[in-house]
Amino acid sequence: MPHINNYINFTAETFLVYQNKVLLRYHEKYDYWLSVGGHIEPNEDPNQAAIREVKEETGLDVALYDKLLPFKENNARYQELIPPYFMNIHKISDTHRHVTLVYFARAKNDKIIEPENEKSRGWKWMSKTELEAASNLLPSIKFYALKALAELGE
Repeated sequence: MPHINNYINFTAETFLVYQNKVLLRYHEKYDYWLSVGGHIEPNEDPNQAAIREVKEETGLDVALYDKLLPFKENNARYQELIPPYFMNIHKISDTHRHVTLVYFARAKNDKIIEPENEKSRGWKWMSKTELEAASNLLPSIKFYALKALAELGE
């Protein structure tokens, strides 16, 4: 989805865990490893965006990790959303920022089905050892990925 405005957009990113590995993708546009994610569309909540982005980019079905959910309520008038594990704001251009809600999720399998229009130069399921040894990860990506493994690893 294109930017909604020229100042700040909200995005959701999800660190997927499957069998003690976390999924990262090499993003063609930014030229580094990232998690799965994208813009929160005007007609969806952040939880829906996180799940949709994973499905669109990987074809994977996931369940968001809800450890931080204070209580469960979902009725016609009210729904308690799964909170993000982390939030950050980062620069996209001199005039534009993204506020990102960082989620963790369990993948039901590891079979990625990447669509033709995806801007990725590869996917990798990385173990804790691989993440710790990686020198080409942004500090935030490494931190979030290791935290996701600590929370969702077996």
